[in-house]
Amino acid sequence: MNQGLNASTLSQGRPGYGGGPIENDEAFDAAGGWRPHWKTLAGSLESYSPQALVGRQNVVRRLLGEHGVTYNVYGEAFTQERQWELDVVPFVLPVDEWRRLEVGLIQRAELLNAILADMYGRQRLFRHGLLPPSLLHANPGFLRACHGIRPPKQRFLVLHAVDLVRTEKGQWWVLGDRTQAPSGAGYALENRIILSQVLAGEYQNCHVQRLAPFFALLRESLRSLSPRASSPPTVVIMTPGPFNETYFEHAYLARYLGFPLVEGGDLTVRDRRVYIKTIEGLRPVDVILRRVDDTFCDPLELRSDSFLGVPGLVDALHAGSVAVVNALGSGAMETPSILAFLPAMAQHILGENLKLPNVATWWCGQPKELQYTLDHLDQLVLKRTFAGSGDPVFGDQLSQAQLDDWRRELKARPHGFVGQERVALSTAPLWTGERLEPRPLVLRTFVVWTQDGYRVMAGGLTRVSSTEQSLVVSSNRGGASKDTWVLSDGPVERVTLLPPVNRIVRLDRAPSEVPSRVADNMYWLGRYMERLETSARLLRAVGSRLEGENADVAYEERSSLVDMLIWMGWLPLGFDPGNIQGLEAELNGWLRYPEKFGSLRESLQRIHYLAASLRARLSMDTWRVLQRLQTDGRPKPQSLEAPDLIAQFDRVVLDCAAFSGMEMENMTRGLSWRFLDIGRRIERASVLCRWIRAILFKDPGTSIRLNPLLEICESKMTYRRMYFERTELSTVLDLLLLNDSNPRSLAFQIEALHEHLDFLPSAREDQNDEPEQKVLYELSEAMGQTDLIMLANLGCVGQVDPMDHLLEDVINRLNRLADTLAHRYFSHAITRVC
Repeated sequence: MNQGLNASTLSQGRPGYGGGPIENDEAFDAAGGWRPHWKTLAGSLESYSPQALVGRQNVVRRLLGEHGVTYNVYGEAFTQERQWELDVVPFVLPVDEWRRLEVGLIQRAELLNAILADMYGRQRLFRHGLLPPSLLHANPGFLRACHGIRPPKQRFLVLHAVDLVRTEKGQWWVLGDRTQAPSGAGYALENRIILSQVLAGEYQNCHVQRLAPFFALLRESLRSLSPRASSPPTVVIMTPGPFNETYFEHAYLARYLGFPLVEGGDLTVRDRRVYIKTIEGLRPVDVILRRVDDTFCDPLELRSDSFLGVPGLVDALHAGSVAVVNALGSGAMETPSILAFLPAMAQHILGENLKLPNVATWWCGQPKELQYTLDHLDQLVLKRTFAGSGDPVFGDQLSQAQLDDWRRELKARPHGFVGQERVALSTAPLWTGERLEPRPLVLRTFVVWTQDGYRVMAGGLTRVSSTEQSLVVSSNRGGASKDTWVLSDGPVERVTLLPPVNRIVRLDRAPSEVPSRVADNMYWLGRYMERLETSARLLRAVGSRLEGENADVAYEERSSLVDMLIWMGWLPLGFDPGNIQGLEAELNGWLRYPEKFGSLRESLQRIHYLAASLRARLSMDTWRVLQRLQTDGRPKPQSLEAPDLIAQFDRVVLDCAAFSGMEMENMTRGLSWRFLDIGRRIERASVLCRWIRAILFKDPGTSIRLNPLLEICESKMTYRRMYFERTELSTVLDLLLLNDSNPRSLAFQIEALHEHLDFLPSAREDQNDEPEQKVLYELSEAMGQTDLIMLANLGCVGQVDPMDHLLEDVINRLNRLADTLAHRYFSHAITRVC
């Protein structure tokens, strides 16, 4: 019989769970027994052995890794993302308690929306003495440029997040509000998706209320806020980009809700109207769900140093041509000082007391409140008046000298601080891998406005601290999360965002609406993936010739490769091909150092950034391949010898091949795929020409020096099948330049580029008149008029200049083609309103 996961069997010696009294715990009562609403789940948990639960936790970690769930921290390199932490034991709430919370949360959202409407409207609260004007006008979250803007339906607050804590008396209190760009809803959904798989039986037996209805309401609410009567409205999610700490959530919600994920650079304002820059032209945007903080949203009216926003967005809001959710300036409500005045404002605006009280708060800008804070500083938590300007200070952890220093600071700048009651947070059991341990928790709940009023997500994001003693519960501090299970009275109806199978569907395919930035990133992802693969093939070929049975052949072929690397600038002039240790060191450098010219590390870092930017447009399997590529390409702590170097280069090549397979077999042949493949074709053609020029650099007629070229061009077996004689320059060039059946040849790349360009949006009736098509036709004509055999024969006798000039001309034309595409589709120099 397995021992159960209760306080007495798995938590010996832990404070609170060590067999003694348990205080203020969510799962266990004072005697150590499970609380009534936990008993269904507990019955299943107690059937697991510790090893079985460890196995479930490992599955959770594996799924988080496969799904790429991350939470980044500012200051860390973008290649060092922090994986999201999810505990295998959920947090459970009974239905009757949840209904009381819902009432309080809805009341709070209505109140804060009314306060914001007054702040950016007639400002009557100041005249009634309910809110000090100095508290508002000193608040960096209050945006004067947004005063007078009236959002659609008068909804300043559409999505609202509230952080709740349970006090020692068992009552839920509000710790703070998130009003400008609330985060966490996407992580709550991902937590649910994973844990409902890992604990599928328990999830069904507990009759857990579902989260999908909340997101369905959010999607419909966003659409209903469109200022235009036309249907369907264009809704976008605006993200600061892949460096943001919650970027995973931005991409995840974009996919789940079915809205495009855009950055500020994807949008433009023309004639007081917001447009998204697509490769087909400008398309009007009706609603923006922003994940960019208030002041960064418009560099013209707000922060002039912001590169994240849209110039002219505030002017478009004044014109009423677009809706932004939440309204710009709603961050003014995130100051903790506002909590001190909410009870009186609730009575004035709603005629009711707050159903969910705040943690007791004293703003020190008032004489009595300042004195109270000074007298009780050792019992309070001291915070800056305006959010984001410093960590909280816990008075009971300060020495007498530190308390005196803070009192002097308070007296000098009283308006800059608030005092808050120190709340002993309730705890919930966390599975550590060996036992259950209590951890302080904060519950983040989510409220969305609908046309029928505010509605609350039946669950939320529960976060627990990293240690029992930690006073701050934060994902930035390494805390874990829990899935929040709100129980139901009975069976729960299945709800999904997918349409019902019996619904009559009108098969109208919407336009692709590929933003210019997405096309640009797809193009460069294709180029860097090809660059990485070709570099890995070249370096693998060098490594495989550091050793071998036939020393003379290995030396000759290694010399050929060294000459190529010298010509391309990867090795210094005069490098000795017999210097095996030096070559091993160089190979390690190309694997390890991003600043080294031609290094794999540089390409891997650029691929990682581009893939993160395209996260919402990549399938899960494609993302997993790219994640594996980062792992396989990661340099080892120590320098590697030739066999290990070859193995690592080989893994990189295979991962690149897996990505190519995903691209060719799984990606829809839309414009995103075409730009990805255009980038690959241009890069492959350019690299091929550079390699042939490098071979011509020295002894081009020596057949043994042509074998490595065929190998790194993945054409060795094809050559043997087609030409049975020894390798000759003329036949090698015919296979690599003119054979349009060889996927590695220059002719094949040109033909593929012709096909892609025919499908790109055209501004002219005759698509052949497009500048990019003209460049490509000139390139085709130049190749068609070339007597390759004559040039090859001249090269065999040392006259390499004509062939070198031809290849140089091809490279220059490919560069012109790349510049033309960038000018036309990526920089959006040509304006077309669709």
